Amino acid sequence: MRKEVFVAEQGVDEEIEYDAYDAVAVHVLAVREDGVPLGTGRLLYGEAAAGKTGGDRGVGSLGRLAVTRAARGLGVGAALVRAIEEAARARGLTAVDLHAQTHALGFYERLGYTAYGPEFPDAGIPHRAMRRVL
Repeated sequence: MRKEVFVAEQGVDEEIEYDAYDAVAVHVLAVREDGVPLGTGRLLYGEAAAGKTGGDRGVGSLGRLAVTRAARGLGVGAALVRAIEEAARARGLTAVDLHAQTHALGFYERLGYTAYGPEFPDAGIPHRAMRRVL
């Protein structure tokens, strides 16, 4: 799904889409009743998240949230975010940070995230940092 959404749809270089964090992340997957995958996301925590959260080990990093085109608008993205937050709580984290593509700021704001800091490019796409206290 990440290849479909980020690489094919958004033009992200496949070499930067997959990284060493994939091996240590908590991955979540949304599937239809018949087993067809609809979306995915990951949670980094501890040392893996420290570089993305300002060094605060009590904060997790939500990333690589991708929902297939056919499943968009069905609540899959929100369900994935909540599942990642539950995984963060289970690990004793107090907040979750993420780097949102600017077109998705409203989606994350509706889920309780607050943007902070300036806009920045990531893979050539404008982003903002966001946080939600759990």
